Amino acid sequence: METLRIEQTDDSPQVILDQEDNQFELSGKSLPEHVVDFYQPVMDWLNKYSETPLSKTIFNIRLIYFNTASSKLILDILMIFEEMVAEGHDVVIRWHSLRSDDDMQEAGKEYDEMIDVPFEHVVYDK
Repeated sequence: METLRIEQTDDSPQVILDQEDNQFELSGKSLPEHVVDFYQPVMDWLNKYSETPLSKTIFNIRLIYFNTASSKLILDILMIFEEMVAEGHDVVIRWHSLRSDDDMQEAGKEYDEMIDVPFEHVVYDK
């Protein structure tokens, strides 16, 4: 499957979806002007990937900020992984947040409670 890479900008996150290198990551800030247009290729890629995933998928989320519009699309992404888990696939979400960023830690906990996917909360210092 072809790798999807979207470079980070001031308003949009970096996206790496690379089945060959087993690298799945969303990082940076997410407040793109056209959030649905930005995330549609990500959703399409993940839906196709979910048909024949690797034996274990670890999806790293390293966001430092996201707006309300992005929060819905992030949930949609996580729901794709929830469907994969329901089908018996091994998936882990790793939610990375700064120790000093209570808001991002709380956001990770809220997503963890909303979906039935194993979540790992990784707290780090700068």
